[in-house]
Amino acid sequence: MQNLNSLNVSGKRVLVRVDYNVPVKDGVVQDDTRVTASLPTIRALLDAGARNVILMSHFGRPKNGPEEKYSLKPVAPVLEGVLGQPVTFIAGAADSDDTLAAVQALPEGAVALLENVRFSAGEEKNDADLNARLARLGDAFVLDAFGSAHRAHSSVSGVAGLLPHAGGLLLEAEVTALGKLLNNPAHPYVVIIGGAKVSDKLLVIENLLPTVDRMLIGGGMAYTFVKAQGGKIGKSIHEDDFLDKARELLAKYGEKIVLPTDTLVADAFSNEANTRVVPTAEIPDDWEGLDIGPDSREAFTQALAGAKTVFWNGPMGVFEFEKFAGGTNAIAQAVADLGKGTYSVIGGGDSVSAINKSGQADRVSHISTGGGASLELLEGKALPGVEAMK
Repeated sequence: MQNLNSLNVSGKRVLVRVDYNVPVKDGVVQDDTRVTASLPTIRALLDAGARNVILMSHFGRPKNGPEEKYSLKPVAPVLEGVLGQPVTFIAGAADSDDTLAAVQALPEGAVALLENVRFSAGEEKNDADLNARLARLGDAFVLDAFGSAHRAHSSVSGVAGLLPHAGGLLLEAEVTALGKLLNNPAHPYVVIIGGAKVSDKLLVIENLLPTVDRMLIGGGMAYTFVKAQGGKIGKSIHEDDFLDKARELLAKYGEKIVLPTDTLVADAFSNEANTRVVPTAEIPDDWEGLDIGPDSREAFTQALAGAKTVFWNGPMGVFEFEKFAGGTNAIAQAVADLGKGTYSVIGGGDSVSAINKSGQADRVSHISTGGGASLELLEGKALPGVEAMK
């Protein structure tokens, strides 16, 4: 993949695809992690003499063209604050003639943020006409939105075919970090997979199981495996369509797969529900599992002991309810406690949130911003955005 060192940006306008799909409530950005993650590339381009840095991103899933609730305008002051210099927000469609004129009028050294690229028809179809209109805005293109690199969209891979291009520092760091999980990882290698559905992460599970020494499965997806073994899971979330696949994986890799042995169950899906701890395979009919139990937390922690490579994606329970966040928090602590002798990568919103809340994010090797892109890379798939940077 071509990186910034391979791109001459001196005196040029550089169009940069970033990932500013951030949480916004009542017009206020709630978490600036993705904005802050873009700063090294922006600063590197300015330091290398770029005339202007023109930033574009998607935000949300607008269905019918421009919608105020999906505007990127609230992000501009946040970026300005963390960057430490003025940021011009250019309203209107990113591919419009007015936007082109506004970009051309920017003073040297200015940074600008375009409106949501999904307001432009054809973005998600990688439309050739849109690619050309966006390419007018820059003399070079940098992809730094790893979280969107698995999408063959105009602003991700389409523009790259029309301009000199390179991957940004964030994209490069993500590909390098996740690549270490696939290419000769140090052993013992332990993967922790959580979340609601086996179907969401089946390909990752199948691709990594031959390589890992242990795979710890928690969250809602664990109940599909427990039911496949003949366990009673009450009203716990599960996928009957994947019971045969779960049995197949257990038969082939059973010695590697670690499932929770006890579960914190509730009589309602609520933080105020009544709770108790029961064996995972003996959940009463009217109860549902919402977190791994204390014995499972200890077993998972012991299974991580001595690991040299760790990947964690997905919560161990209904993390948004404080009463059922204990299992996820225990895993966050266990991964952090492995220290610098372990190469540890964390991906997925709840997993990242847990390690951040624990105050120990600096004790893990890499925190991925990728989400779906991280999973597809670990599934062994080629990412359109990364391929376009070659």
